[in-house]
Amino acid sequence: MAEAVTTRDERRDEEPDAPTTAAQVREDDLEPHDGLRYIAKLFKTLALLLIFMMIAEVIIGLQQDGLNALGTLLVEATRLIVFAGFLWGAGDMAVMLIESNHDLRATRILLGRLNGRFERYLRTRDGGPETSPSAGD
Repeated sequence: MAEAVTTRDERRDEEPDAPTTAAQVREDDLEPHDGLRYIAKLFKTLALLLIFMMIAEVIIGLQQDGLNALGTLLVEATRLIVFAGFLWGAGDMAVMLIESNHDLRATRILLGRLNGRFERYLRTRDGGPETSPSAGD
């Protein structure tokens, strides 16, 4: 295992821009978010269910009471549409949390790579690992 790391480091020093297997994003770095995806689907399904229930309520109310129920049905329909919109938005927020977490992890990985390259650049520029950027001040 230590030999593989040594050869990988030697290859990096020879070809600093060449991608290595260690530089690729691993599946473990992205961590699946099955729970949040389930919640997002659940909220969106509930929002659609509320819309279907509202349509059924309007149809039944108009059949039973006719135009006399129109005021009450409009108030109930408005409430259900607003609540369905909130549920749909909560589902979209869960998906956004997943995507932003993936972006954050990718940024951390890229910053780690940049830091490693910069440290290798400083070592090669200054002539060795024992010198640091602040040592010349």
